[in-house]
Amino acid sequence: MNARVKNRTKTRVNPRALLRHGGTRLRGIGTFLRRTRLRRRRTRARRLRRVLAALLTLFLLVCAAVVVAYRMTPIPEPHPETVSQSTVFVDSGGEYLGRRGPVDRQDIPLKQVPRHVQDAVIAAENRSFRTDSGVAPSAILRAALATVTGGDRQGGSTITQQYVKNALLTPEQSLERKAHEALIAVKLDRTRSKDDILGGYLNTVYFGRGAAGIESAARNYFGVGAHDLTVSQGAALASILNLPSYYERAGADAKVTGTLERRWVWVLDAMADSGAISARERTAARFPAFRFYPPGGSNGQRQYLIDTASAEAADRLGITEDQLARGGYKVHTTFDLGLQDETAELVRERTPDGDAGGKDGKSGKGGKGVADGKGARLHTAVVATVPGDGAVRVLYGGADYAHQPFNDAVDGAVEAGTVLEPFSYKGLRFGDPLGKLAEETAPTPLRLNSAYATLAADGTYAAPYTVAKITKAGRTVHTARPKTRTAMDGKATAVVTELLNARQGVRGGAYVPGIKDGAFLPARTVPATPVGHSAGAGSGPGARTAWRSVYSPRLALTLALFAERGGKPVRVAGLTGSLPPDTYAALTADEVWNLAGSPGGRSPQKPEPTAAPLP
Repeated sequence: MNARVKNRTKTRVNPRALLRHGGTRLRGIGTFLRRTRLRRRRTRARRLRRVLAALLTLFLLVCAAVVVAYRMTPIPEPHPETVSQSTVFVDSGGEYLGRRGPVDRQDIPLKQVPRHVQDAVIAAENRSFRTDSGVAPSAILRAALATVTGGDRQGGSTITQQYVKNALLTPEQSLERKAHEALIAVKLDRTRSKDDILGGYLNTVYFGRGAAGIESAARNYFGVGAHDLTVSQGAALASILNLPSYYERAGADAKVTGTLERRWVWVLDAMADSGAISARERTAARFPAFRFYPPGGSNGQRQYLIDTASAEAADRLGITEDQLARGGYKVHTTFDLGLQDETAELVRERTPDGDAGGKDGKSGKGGKGVADGKGARLHTAVVATVPGDGAVRVLYGGADYAHQPFNDAVDGAVEAGTVLEPFSYKGLRFGDPLGKLAEETAPTPLRLNSAYATLAADGTYAAPYTVAKITKAGRTVHTARPKTRTAMDGKATAVVTELLNARQGVRGGAYVPGIKDGAFLPARTVPATPVGHSAGAGSGPGARTAWRSVYSPRLALTLALFAERGGKPVRVAGLTGSLPPDTYAALTADEVWNLAGSPGGRSPQKPEPTAAPLP
């Protein structure tokens, strides 16, 4: 018992002592907490410094990688698809004739693109182009905002990036390719002028309608060269760049046209706001008219012209026709497209059952059938050249190249006979090539025409040619020089002229067409000034060709008729309707001659009139 009391006494706690001990412990806990917080702050600061250091290191590494990548990234050469161009053919007045080549594209210098067209493209595609570094984050944000808000769609890429994507890289969509594109764009911007970049872009960007580049686009949409584009037309083409495959139907689809017009207004407003055009120009702008799309069937007979000019142009440049087609040339031909088209229409209308215009003997005028019911078909060739020069104005070789690639005007054969009699008169000397021509049994219409053109030029022979000039990127690479020589002296010219006059019934210097061997028409008028004519019809009713040549000092024209059945020549009789072949040939040739009174509306003078046509 005493022991228990004693033990209780020993374990009794002194309150004051306990208070003192508890305070010490609390103070220790507080100190511990303060130290812990301090330690944590120091640890957090160290960690933050480490993170910042890591981020800085990473940033520096990325910068270093970008610098290394920038230095190691070359500016690639344009890929073949963007280098390839087409060659365009135009007539003597610059009217578009056709093209050859895999891609409808032609490079032109930027100086040939009007400044208002350049500004329109910049307003539509990349308004900061003149000042940005090749990439523009603001453009990306603006495009994203327009997409979200439903505003006018804008490209997130700069013009420089678009050029890199279109011309220098593949269309692959990947983050790596996009980064590569940005690097090249920046490098391109730092190493080349803005004009060089804009020029490259305008020559390669796709405008729809199969047209790559501003020159082809101007021709396909408006029928003009890029240098002739108006403010309104330039703004329309710039608007098309946004969705070329959709907008290419502008002018043919009302909905598409209306959508494009709204974007056109937006582009013009941007140009006015930037000062690219004046307020007066903006007010005067009117939405332009477009060429119809898709185009109708091509004029098949024009391919004969392109074939002939293409072969001649390639020969003059010393290259192949394939190289010519891909070379981006502009071939200025000697043809008068107005007169050519009028001739084609006249021949089509006058040919009783079509001029090789259909398959299996079917007519080009709706398939009336063949004239003799046995599969024979009538072909017409027309050639017109300038005497003393050789420039070919008309070269009608057939109605439809798709059904008959053979060119009757260049490769057809005219049966010799009355056609060459004046040039084979005994006792006269003819220089080449007339001397050899008289020995031929079947000269081509082109060679026959050159003989009568020589007579019209007082004995000066001029080699026929179809290419007047060839240019590339605005630079002339070939200019034709007529090749002439004296093929008939004064005596020969006088004798041949007298023979033709006697054959045609000319008396006392007056021109009086008359019937001669069934080859001539009754006279209806007598012109004040004689105009040389010659006509013939092979050698009788079994003749397989009929022809007529008409000439003056300004023009020499030859028309020839051919007949074939199953690819073999047959007689012409029976294929010219109610008129005999010789009369039909003479009448048609004289009507073409009358059309040439104002060739294509560009003739400097009108030729003397000929005998009036039959009713």
